[in-house]
Amino acid sequence: MPAHRVADLCAALAVVALGLLATWQAAVIPASPIYAQVGPKVIPYLVAAGLVVLGLLLTVQAVRGGWSQNIEELREAPPLNIRSLGLLLAGLLANIVLIVPFGFTVAATVQFALVAAAFGSRAHLRNLLLAFVVALAAYTLFVKLLGVNIGAGLVEGLVFGSPD
Repeated sequence: MPAHRVADLCAALAVVALGLLATWQAAVIPASPIYAQVGPKVIPYLVAAGLVVLGLLLTVQAVRGGWSQNIEELREAPPLNIRSLGLLLAGLLANIVLIVPFGFTVAATVQFALVAAAFGSRAHLRNLLLAFVVALAAYTLFVKLLGVNIGAGLVEGLVFGSPD
């Protein structure tokens, strides 16, 4: 078996293993009897099922010849864009650092703007405004409609008032 097919098969089986691990972890999530139909396990099970199906499809593809057959295409790939990778990591770190002191809306807005810049957007003001609207809408959906606390902060206090 050619080396690229072995590598493809290993990657495919790793995705299947990840899906099985996710299934096991979803199974051990504690569920309260108050959930009649949809509980905390539904989305993890859907993600796990998606991983298993994707892994099985990749396995079939690997056995049929693999998806990385053309090594020349891989050699012609552009070099790693360190700036974009740095902006993506900065977005993740910004969210982690900002969410507790400033709340979800501020943290998500900064993360969104940094990720947009990582993907090449130069409309920074538009990105910040759009991110703010989307983040505040997400906060409203989760906290006000679903009752899931995702981190109130400065903006949420100004818009919705202080929590009871």
